[in-house]
Order: sequence, then C-alpha cells, then structure tokens
Amino acid sequence: MNAKTLLLDSLNTRWDKYKAELKTCRHEFSEEAVHDFRVAARRLLSSLDLLRAVMQEPRIQKMRRILKDQLDELDDLRDIQALLADISETIHDAPVLQPFQEYLQGKEKKLLRTARKEIKSLKIASLSKRIQKLKQIIEVSKQDNLELSLFSAVDEAYAIVNQRYALVDPSQPATIHRLRIAFKKFRYMIEAIHPILQNLPVDYLKRMHDYQASMGDIQDMEVALQLLTDFGELAPASYHPEPVRSYYKERHALALSRYIEDKGEVITFWRNAPDQPFPQEK
Repeated sequence: MNAKTLLLDSLNTRWDKYKAELKTCRHEFSEEAVHDFRVAARRLLSSLDLLRAVMQEPRIQKMRRILKDQLDELDDLRDIQALLADISETIHDAPVLQPFQEYLQGKEKKLLRTARKEIKSLKIASLSKRIQKLKQIIEVSKQDNLELSLFSAVDEAYAIVNQRYALVDPSQPATIHRLRIAFKKFRYMIEAIHPILQNLPVDYLKRMHDYQASMGDIQDMEVALQLLTDFGELAPASYHPEPVRSYYKERHALALSRYIEDKGEVITFWRNAPDQPFPQEK
C-alpha cells in the first residue's frame, strides 16, 4: 500500500465510521452509542491531523474545529459515565459510594438530555462537502515524498510526547494529563499509518492502548475527587465525604504508582529521531 492509498483509505474508513456511529447515536441513543460516536469522531480528527501535517489545505482546520467542538460538548458526559461504570463494579464492596453514585446519576441524566439534543441537531452537510473535496485533493496530489511526509508528521507528534514525558512530575498530575493528550494524538496517527509500518510486534497497538489507559486511570480519579468536592457543597449536613474521599485518594495513588512503574515504556513506541532505527529494528 502506498502513502496516497493509505491516506484515502484512512479518511474513507473513518468518515464512514463517524457517519455510522452518528446515525446509531441518533436512533438508538445510549451510553455505548455516545462512547462509540466519540471514539469515531476522535479517530477522524486524528486523520485530519495527519493530513494537515502533509499538505497545505486551509479547509482541514475548519473541519478539525467542527469535530473538536463536538467532542468538547461530550467531555463532561464521558467523565461521569466512566465513573459510574467504575462504581457499578465496586459498589457491593464499597457501599459508602452510594450517595455519590446517586449524585452522579442525577448529573448524567441532565447531561444525557443535553447530549441527545446536541447530537440530533448536528448538521454534517458542510462537513461532508469538505471531506469529499479533501478526497479529491488527495487523489490528485503527487506521490513523491508523501510517505516521508507521513513519517515526519509522526516524528513531530512523538517529539511532543517525549517533551511532555520529560516534564512528568508525579506530584503534579496535570503533567501526566498533558502527556496523555499528546500520546493520544500520536497513538491515533500510528493506528492510521500502521499498514505501511514494517515488522511491528504483534502486541504493538495493544501496548499503546494500555499505556494510554494507565494515564487515563489517573485522570479519572482526578475527576472523581473534583466531583466529590462539588457534591460535598450540595450534600446534606449529615453526609460525611471523608470515607469516599479516602477511597478515591487510595485509588488515585494506586493508579499513579502503576503508571510510574511502567512509564518508561513510552520510549519503545517510535524512533527517537528520523535518522535513528525504530525500536523493533534494534
């Protein structure tokens, strides 16, 4: 597969997936449907990031903004649902979480109503026209050096990952969050171009997913502690949040220690510089 075919296939596949998940979300609105739509939108966004890095096309930025706005609208819902899913698995062993669970369920209902309206009102006609025009531009683009440009774009994304990795401070979880955002962009780029990568380990994509998830676990506990603070301001005087706060602080510390133990794995996912070998080639 050459680079031009790869870009077209990636854009076609992710655009079709985005449309399919949006349709499902409109007709069968559910937690799973919203999650799948968010993932599809984020993967389409990463394809646009890749294209923006290899061609000068102003309409790409407009498309990115549209998708980014859609994702931002669903961020709070995603956070609540991730915590509720986690609580549902532990509530029997930690019944002290029940008041917090009920608070989150109330917030989820409000956010779901808003999300349903937002998704039903989404207009993608202009986005569709831009996507079709972008496909035409790719089809007539020159193949020369396109693959090199793709690898260069991933090199740049990975360089940002390494810069943020160097700044990771376990006492400052925000530094890990910034690394996670950069790593997510890098990972989705890898998913888009992996058909032209040589000699990848069988578990390569899974290890990238797991590395990102380990940072996500820390972020989820950060969100839980913040929402618990918000709940404490609204809860009746009879509610004592300390047992729940202690529970999430322990979970946060455990997630942090697990990540720190394996954080160095980030150096195994890509080459350090364009003139350096890939990790699997060493």
